[in-house]
Amino acid sequence: MRSRPFVALVVAGISLLLIGSLASPVPSQAATAAQIDANVDAALARFNEQVKGGAKLLARSRGVLVLPGVVKAAFVFGGQYGEGALRVGGHTYGYYSIAGGSWGASIGIQKKDVIIVFEDQAALRSFEQSSGWQVGVNGAITVINVGAGADVSTMQINQPIVAFVVGQKGLMFDVSLQGAKITRLKK
Repeated sequence: MRSRPFVALVVAGISLLLIGSLASPVPSQAATAAQIDANVDAALARFNEQVKGGAKLLARSRGVLVLPGVVKAAFVFGGQYGEGALRVGGHTYGYYSIAGGSWGASIGIQKKDVIIVFEDQAALRSFEQSSGWQVGVNGAITVINVGAGADVSTMQINQPIVAFVVGQKGLMFDVSLQGAKITRLKK
């Protein structure tokens, strides 16, 4: 029978491999600006299809950061990584990555679209001017969870920055972006 320290060491090793594979993508796998824009367009189409009133909400926002296909993998320790674009007035304003780590009782791989909506011009300006932006440190993001059939364009949103996390089956619940680091990419 193996000892607990040995099992803990194996679990930690596997977890570090998972996190490392997400946090440092191989340069040859890095997406081009055109690929990111195509993925952002697809994520926005999914969002508008799955979230009632989503298109109206995005149209009146000051800007929207779309991070399509963010991959989160966990085996006790976990990590997530994804690349996307900031859209202002419907045009790409810059490219960004999101990365983060976590630990706890979770196992598996999950793919999701993260849509961060800037409702306030000052919040958008602060985000654009940062060299690295960490959720919960540089700004708070309220993750919106709505029930089926709710129209987000009619909701009274009084937060400067809100987010929607969309999985394969629609909006995801009990999701936190706390501690995730968002960094501008050079594309």
